[in-house]
Amino acid sequence: MSTTSISIAGHRAAWLVRAGDYLELTKPRIGAMVLVTVGVAAFVANWGPPSGWLLLHTLLGTALVAASASALNQWLEQDTDAEMPRTANRPLPAGRLSNYQVVRFSVLTIVAGVAYLALAVSLRTAALGLLTWTLYVWVYTPLKTLTPINTTVGAVAGALPVLMGWAATGAPLDLRAWSLFLIVFLWQFPHFMAIAWMYRGQYAEAGLKMLSTVDPTGFRSGAQAIVAALALIPVSLVPCLSQPAGGVYFAWALLLGAIQLACAIYFFTQLSERAARRLLLASLVYLPAMMGLLVLGPLA
Repeated sequence: MSTTSISIAGHRAAWLVRAGDYLELTKPRIGAMVLVTVGVAAFVANWGPPSGWLLLHTLLGTALVAASASALNQWLEQDTDAEMPRTANRPLPAGRLSNYQVVRFSVLTIVAGVAYLALAVSLRTAALGLLTWTLYVWVYTPLKTLTPINTTVGAVAGALPVLMGWAATGAPLDLRAWSLFLIVFLWQFPHFMAIAWMYRGQYAEAGLKMLSTVDPTGFRSGAQAIVAALALIPVSLVPCLSQPAGGVYFAWALLLGAIQLACAIYFFTQLSERAARRLLLASLVYLPAMMGLLVLGPLA
């Protein structure tokens, strides 16, 4: 192999590594879940698929806003990320990206995302996107070192994309819209409580104020998981009141809610690593399954 070929291969490998670091900044798994909730909300708003172009524009703009929020979150948390093994290898604490690169990426994506939503979708969708970004970056992130209330604020920010998808269709924010918002909002508490318990030692060392660190007995974490999982059951049944296949949705939503509640109760009674992982798994099954039911239920 010639020197030129080796040089080209080296540049290509370096470019791929850098692209991977920027992708990691966007927290792609969280971003994917956000886009799913946006798409499902747009579908449920009219109980049918929205315009393909409208959905594409909404998802693209939302992806840009979410990418900016995740990148700025990592920029603000780089010191605490460096203290925890689970986050120490992120691009900023690991030194693979500079502060300037991350901030520039964040500014470009939020400006592009909000402008794109305003021009290609609607001003209301763009405003909700900017509100989501503001809550996540400038309220939720700083609160993580101050008070466990950060989880509630983060849950609001995590559920607001539902309203973005709904608003994109032009449909009014009715009871179905708010019930879908509450499903995503409440779901985050069992999910977050499981994660916070599993990594409570790392969070405590990094100075993050989670329920699992301010209350090491685990009582408040377990109780919050149960209350949210219990509240999810009646809230999740609201869409079936107007869904074309309400009976199918009702049965499956009730079953999924009962399983997650059982896992939350088990977590509260055991407060073990195994119980936390079981609750985490239940939450990871619950939300995608509920989103699938909302889309496929009317087709049953």
